[in-house]
Amino acid sequence: MKFIVSSTALLSHLQIISRVINSKNSMAILDNFLFELKGDELVVTASDQETVMTTSIEVMDVTGEGCFAVSAKILLDPLKELPEQPLTFDINDDNLEIFINYQNGRFNLMGINGTEYPQGRPLSDDAASFSMTSENLLKGISYTLFATADDVYRPIMNGIFFDIYPGYMAFVASDIHKLVRFHELSVQTGLRSSFILPKKPATLLKTILPKETGDVRVEFDEKSARFTLSDFVLTCRLIEGNYPNYNSVIPQNSPNVLTIDRALFVNVLRRVSVFSDQALGLVELAFEDNRMVVSTQNIDYSISATESVSCNYSGQKFTIGFNAPKLIEVINTIQSSEVTLAMSDASRAGVICPVTDEDNEELLMLLMPMLLNK
Repeated sequence: MKFIVSSTALLSHLQIISRVINSKNSMAILDNFLFELKGDELVVTASDQETVMTTSIEVMDVTGEGCFAVSAKILLDPLKELPEQPLTFDINDDNLEIFINYQNGRFNLMGINGTEYPQGRPLSDDAASFSMTSENLLKGISYTLFATADDVYRPIMNGIFFDIYPGYMAFVASDIHKLVRFHELSVQTGLRSSFILPKKPATLLKTILPKETGDVRVEFDEKSARFTLSDFVLTCRLIEGNYPNYNSVIPQNSPNVLTIDRALFVNVLRRVSVFSDQALGLVELAFEDNRMVVSTQNIDYSISATESVSCNYSGQKFTIGFNAPKLIEVINTIQSSEVTLAMSDASRAGVICPVTDEDNEELLMLLMPMLLNK
């Protein structure tokens, strides 16, 4: 086999799919890329058995066809040091010895029989499918990924829940302490279904989607999902189980409502939380007459901080406690210039939303409060 490929094109594709490969694999061959030469197209695959990503690269001056596996690390490290230039791959079909010729030199390495590379589970014939824009999928993942859990005992919480309705889609994630629900109202699937996307493939999609401009084809059955992009195909095993009824935990009546500039809110929380007990991160928010007082203390070090902020507040005199890092993380995920924080009492979740949603979008976040020592 022989072919010529651009060094930068090859490197950019390999760097993306290499994120699938685990640092430690149960099978040694999974430390490798699978190369499949088909006409003037080179298909490269990376897998950890649960998640498989393939990419297609255009090649020139092709001789022969076939497949072989090659060490990801040994191939990637020298490619990173090469400037843009054509690379000539010359593979001995008998022993899979690989010669990579470039402008001033040559790499020599050994390949592995590609037929030994494990194949991903194919989707069933009755798999459901729909398409959505890459921008909408990226928004859904970006708003929810940070709220997924790392729970050994409740694995269903360790991914993003795609709750699919005929006329819209809900992206949901929760780690018990916080919950995000994002409605994308422009997605018309015609389906009523759902699946739970694990954190790893969701992170991979978040990495590659910003460079996509077209639609993404989504196909799924009870156990697997496949996302087809312009240059990449991601297939992954889904998290099996029934996702909790997330709508039931969203408070329906929260009469105490704060409206405040998002950046101002974050800056105040950052300043004051420096003086909190770092193990707890507790800050106290006290509301009265269009004023919010943010305070904290660390008894062990005899330090404290208090800052008063003018704001738009409607409701009764009220005090509630939150974990500052979690509250900052939630607020920073929202893109609007102003946010609202709606509360009912000091023991129930605060509902955080943008003051104005983007067209065809509805974003809602919950954060559980912390008990105040009074």
